[in-house]
Amino acid sequence: MSGKKLGKGLDALISVESDSLDDEVVSDQFADDNLSVLTSDVITKAVEDGKKNPRVVVWSPRSSIVLRVLKKSIPEFSISKEASLLLEEAIKRKYPEIWEKVERYID
Repeated sequence: MSGKKLGKGLDALISVESDSLDDEVVSDQFADDNLSVLTSDVITKAVEDGKKNPRVVVWSPRSSIVLRVLKKSIPEFSISKEASLLLEEAIKRKYPEIWEKVERYID
């Protein structure tokens, strides 16, 4: 560890240093969520991980019940497809800047 990091505590261990243009703070909302810096390295790693394992698991008994009611009452209803659409819409609405950056990386 360099001398510049001594005396900075946890900040010295978790800080990200980069002078890339892609390393800007994405939005005040994003920064307020304690995820302050979205770097190209972070996106690249997340894209790699997401392509290897695209599954998302959530704990939501109410959502599970509603989706199961739909599955039992609508022929050929897909819980996975509906959950994916709903989750993607919600994430895109809450984090539009991140969504746009990720789309550029995967398209």
